Amino acid sequence: MNKAKKVIVLNKKEGETPLQALEHFRAKHKEYKDLLMTYAGRLDPMASGVLLILAGDEVKNKEKYLKLDKEYEFEVLFGFATDTFDILGKILKKENIVRQGLTIGLKKEILKNLRFFIGDIIQKYPIFSSKTVKGKPLFEYGREGVSVMLPENKVKVKSLKFLGLKSVGTKKLLENIERRIKKVKGDFRQKEILNIWNKELSKNKDKYFIANFKIRCSSGTYVRSIANDLGKNINLPALAFKIKRTRIYI
Repeated sequence: MNKAKKVIVLNKKEGETPLQALEHFRAKHKEYKDLLMTYAGRLDPMASGVLLILAGDEVKNKEKYLKLDKEYEFEVLFGFATDTFDILGKILKKENIVRQGLTIGLKKEILKNLRFFIGDIIQKYPIFSSKTVKGKPLFEYGREGVSVMLPENKVKVKSLKFLGLKSVGTKKLLENIERRIKKVKGDFRQKEILNIWNKELSKNKDKYFIANFKIRCSSGTYVRSIANDLGKNINLPALAFKIKRTRIYI
């Protein structure tokens, strides 16, 4: 393979798909031009961080790399729930927690509910995921608005730490969301989603809360599902505002 490495650790940028990150790397490194390459473990377009790329003969060992534990730092925005469980989705539910008087005790509720997400847990695959049902990726059912029985997956969360809580005004929140969604390339309903967020946030002066977490978990764990489910436990709409994979335990 000349100077080409068999295992490459990339920093996938927010807005890229794993395939786009792989192809950007290949374009910059000519020694990989004619080599078979793949990525081991997906990252959503709105997620960033560590991505493993396999090249040459190492591609055949992909299953081994898919089983590795992962570590993430992520943020949860309270007040909105979407069909993708992150900001790149249609708003399904909203609630102004300041107006509802729910900010008092939010930190306490978060800490009280973290225990439900540690250890062996059962997750339903998000409707916007690449998991195949009846030969068709779930995200295709989601886009078509077709109801489908979501399969479940047993995963293990080894640690989940609450790192803090901060507030953000509507103007800054909208600017942040617009800037980040505009990074996304490909067909992810960006224009429609941006219109929804703009309509929702451009005319109010509310305040929202974002919690920070760090998690170590088994392969196959959907961090955005944890964000969504945490909101359900607290009885507040919630979504994964930011996700960064910080480590893969090779």
